Amino acid sequence: MTAIDKSLIFKDTVSPFGGRKVVDVDTHLTEPHDLWTSRAPASLRDRVPQVKVIDGVRSWVIDGDVMIGKNASPSSTIDTKGRKLLGLDFFGTQIEDVHPSSYSTKERVELMDACGIASQIVYPNILGFGGQNAAKVDPELRLACIKIYNDAMGEIQEESGQRIFPMMLLPWWDCGQSVAEIERCHAMGLRGTNINSDPHNHVGLDGEPLPTLGSEHWNPMWEACEALDLPVNFHIGASEQVMDWFGDQAWPDFDPDIALRIGSTMIFVNNGRVMINLIMSGLLDRYEKLKLVSVESGLGWIPFTLEALDAQYLEAHQSSRKLRKMPSEYFSSNFLSCFWFERKNLSWTIKELGVHTVMFETDFPHPTCLYPIDDVETAMSDLTEAEKVQVLSGNAERVYNLPV
Repeated sequence: MTAIDKSLIFKDTVSPFGGRKVVDVDTHLTEPHDLWTSRAPASLRDRVPQVKVIDGVRSWVIDGDVMIGKNASPSSTIDTKGRKLLGLDFFGTQIEDVHPSSYSTKERVELMDACGIASQIVYPNILGFGGQNAAKVDPELRLACIKIYNDAMGEIQEESGQRIFPMMLLPWWDCGQSVAEIERCHAMGLRGTNINSDPHNHVGLDGEPLPTLGSEHWNPMWEACEALDLPVNFHIGASEQVMDWFGDQAWPDFDPDIALRIGSTMIFVNNGRVMINLIMSGLLDRYEKLKLVSVESGLGWIPFTLEALDAQYLEAHQSSRKLRKMPSEYFSSNFLSCFWFERKNLSWTIKELGVHTVMFETDFPHPTCLYPIDDVETAMSDLTEAEKVQVLSGNAERVYNLPV
């Protein structure tokens, strides 16, 4: 595959980062069609996620016929020549129609070199951004699918020469299994967890409703993450509750392309619900060293949300105020967020949140990805050199324990 023309990668500048080292903390893998079938034991090979033709349409299925990806969309908006597709065009593509850097480790590393990106953090597509699609099948199969995915991610990390760092999926329906998988994947070298934000909408292995993540039921999982210094990532759309591209956000008379844009806008700020609930649950009074990352959700809405949360907290009766600190203070001590397309008042927002809380992403190769890459350097012009380095790479290296 011919390398992508750099004129397609950069917009108006060939040095958008000012020559600084860059860690891209949110990208996605277009899962190869044999990711699960090539690694599954014979007893599960026909049941793990795979692509079949259903009613004349190529689709991802699990457990033989449970649909988890109609049309088998590669979720990549970069075509084979390196051009970005616009609108809804990417919905009609197949894996053969998109650039190999979407699914091939070798080509991804080559593109990273062309972009001036040292490392990438990677998230899934097919099992859901938080692994929620695994809940559609029985416990044995869902656990096997998670473990096979994580094994494949360990292979990619090694194949990339420790430059691509996929986040492990967790069997979030069971605390004990989650702890075991955290320990297994940490031993394998994976650098962070990726979890469903709303397990309480499901039942556990005993058939009883699962508690919210703030419940002490999950304490062993949080203890494992804290002890191993693993960040817990909350990607947008990480549960059925928040995965709403075309649903209730847009008015029904908008055409699908515009409805998608409205849904995409709202799904960013909806991560605020996750962040607020984590803060107000008291979880961070129990686990003061937990590192939580709000992924692909941007920055601009956060200062207002924290100010509003503090104001509302002070309106509560004193007996209801259970936190040791003001709600906004937990963001500075425990949360990180990331930006990609934001340019207006970017330096101010970064300073307002705290330079130590902000990282950079591209969301490659999704429809909202920063591609071509514009002038990030100028957008951060009011930051010092040390602050720019911290945002573009330092914070990510610290949070994900990356090799420097």
